[in-house]
Amino acid sequence: MDRPTPTARHVAVLASLVLMLAGCGGGRDSSMSGGESTAKPDTLPLEPVTAAQLHERIREPGARATLVNVWASWCDPCREEFPTLVALADRERARGLRVLFVSADFENQAPETRHFLAEHHAPSPWLVCSDHGQEFIDGLDRRWSGALPVTIVYDPAGQPVGFWEGGADSARFAAAVEPLLQAQP
Repeated sequence: MDRPTPTARHVAVLASLVLMLAGCGGGRDSSMSGGESTAKPDTLPLEPVTAAQLHERIREPGARATLVNVWASWCDPCREEFPTLVALADRERARGLRVLFVSADFENQAPETRHFLAEHHAPSPWLVCSDHGQEFIDGLDRRWSGALPVTIVYDPAGQPVGFWEGGADSARFAAAVEPLLQAQP
């Protein structure tokens, strides 16, 4: 894989990541900051998250819409839709869209997970399910059968307003978040 030529944005993001890891950085919600990095994928942090912790992230202030996508590096529909979701996150961040990618990969798949996220320039935080059982599935949304990918769209108060299992295209993702992004604050 060819590494992209560092740009000012990449350098700034890498500097921010280093400061955060050193305990000197800004707030937790780097998902709205366009976080991508030129660091080696095996050095980028994966953050284990429970369903309850994910709901806390969803309810954090600052987003008009939060889209949660649970995916896995071995899941073909997940891999197919991932670039579309990254593009949506980049395009709509300034309008208030927060995208949280949650990997369902297992701990022993961490190198593949990191490589996939880095390859696709996925915004941080890089979340991974800390529990792969029914507790996480039901804790996130009782409608979820456990099939991947699953996408849930939340309003600013953290209430789910969109849910589907299986892959989707850019039109479906955009249609799910657009009403929330257009709403008056």
